[in-house]
Amino acid sequence: MQLRRGRMCTACSPLAPGSTVDLGAQYITRSPQRAGPHARFYDELLALGLLEPLTSPIEGMVVKEGECNFVAPQGVSSIIKHYLKESGADVCFGHRVTRVDLRDDRWEVSTETGRPERFDLVVLTMPAPRILQLQGDVANLISECQRRQLESVSYSSRYALGLFYEAGTKIDVPWAGQYITSNPCIRFISIDNKKRNIESPDVGPSLVVHTTVPFGVTHMERSTEDVQELILQQLETVLPGLPRPAAAKCQRWRHSQWYQ
Repeated sequence: MQLRRGRMCTACSPLAPGSTVDLGAQYITRSPQRAGPHARFYDELLALGLLEPLTSPIEGMVVKEGECNFVAPQGVSSIIKHYLKESGADVCFGHRVTRVDLRDDRWEVSTETGRPERFDLVVLTMPAPRILQLQGDVANLISECQRRQLESVSYSSRYALGLFYEAGTKIDVPWAGQYITSNPCIRFISIDNKKRNIESPDVGPSLVVHTTVPFGVTHMERSTEDVQELILQQLETVLPGLPRPAAAKCQRWRHSQWYQ
């Protein structure tokens, strides 16, 4: 099971629902420039227990002056669920939008399946290449300048692999997360429950691996099953003797992070 999509993505173990892993964003960084304007959001999330200061050691993490990092004990998707609930929005998942048209001063949205629906306002938050693939009037409303700007946007591509272990499994490392610089496949590893301070004897640990961008680009069109095995082989070289997981979730991030 996967809770919400996008970079604020939390996956649940199919064997133990209490075991979760963040496959996208690993922590939330508050910059000094945004500390003031965003203070009320952080205050609210901290008061609700949806955010906590990151206190577990992350080896290789670069912290700039004035920055503060936070983790989401219930998974980063809990932040999205909170704001969706607060909005009162009627949320539907699994509907891929294919075209947006203007009909009688309202926006008509069509999907791969289902009937078109009309809305007063449409907000697009998908990656730029997905916006350019949309059909209908929205394509004609994008100016040539805007189109060139959207076409110039570049994203990194990578994979994330979430691993779930049985209760009582020990992963004996002194850190909760580690940036890797010497492996062609693996860029980041986190003992996810340890990073989020939710270690429990009743729930097994969870671990997430983020690949390097070159690895992601090279293997982007391969099956997630094949890629999962490649990552597990490399993980054995980084953490020798790591127990075999009880379950796994391999996530392809074709548009991982904007970089240009």
